[in-house]
Amino acid sequence: MRDRIVFLISLFLFASVAWGQQQPAGSNAPPSGQSMPGMDMSGHDMSNMKDMPMGPGKDTDKDADKESDASAHAMHSMEGHMDMGPHMKMTALRPAKPGDAARAKDVVESARQASEKYLDYHTALTDGYKIFHPEIPQKMYHFTNYGYAMEAAFRFNPEHPTSLLYEKHGDDYKLIGVMYTAPKRLGEDELDQRVPLSVAQWHEHVNFCTAPAGRKNEYLIPHPQFGLRGSIVTQEACDAAGGTFHPVIFNWMVHVYPFEKDQPASGR
Repeated sequence: MRDRIVFLISLFLFASVAWGQQQPAGSNAPPSGQSMPGMDMSGHDMSNMKDMPMGPGKDTDKDADKESDASAHAMHSMEGHMDMGPHMKMTALRPAKPGDAARAKDVVESARQASEKYLDYHTALTDGYKIFHPEIPQKMYHFTNYGYAMEAAFRFNPEHPTSLLYEKHGDDYKLIGVMYTAPKRLGEDELDQRVPLSVAQWHEHVNFCTAPAGRKNEYLIPHPQFGLRGSIVTQEACDAAGGTFHPVIFNWMVHVYPFEKDQPASGR
């Protein structure tokens, strides 16, 4: 199970870099959403991928090779915050209820207290956080704790973010935020209990067509058919192209930036 989570998160991250490399310099278009100082809940995150349906497990070396090829896509599709159109589903923004703002601020404060010790990224590594593909240039690097990822599948603990988010500066990493996840089985009422939906819009990634074997390089071309930037958004079109269709991939995701004093209403 742990190996499968490693692969799936690697796939996601490769997708993120590809998307970022296709954007013009300075491009950072956010999806519509709402945030508060210290929070960007409409941003791009990495999920707890425990129950993501990506087909059979790695029963053979051939299967492992296929997954390794697929992970080459994940580091290249969804860097930063962006509107992925038919490949993104967001929770509905709800009217504010009494106590929502206070609960959201508590999450920010918990995120700040939990992550301050990781301003030095070496401490994160010592505590078991793993960097995904540090050899590939990215706008944002995810340092993920698999134990916390598993925990998030069953309960929300704001003191245990699934991932720490860093920007790279030379040979150093600068901590900029944290990422929380929630399993895709949760409904919006349950997500609202974790972080109020009047403040946050969680999102998940949908309508994913995996490229056939031998065509993984097509994830990276301009105007691709496959992947999270792809033109294919239906089971029928994916089948016709020889791909494998996944209605939902990854789980619910959300970013928190606890060291920022102000946050634009549209997100970062």
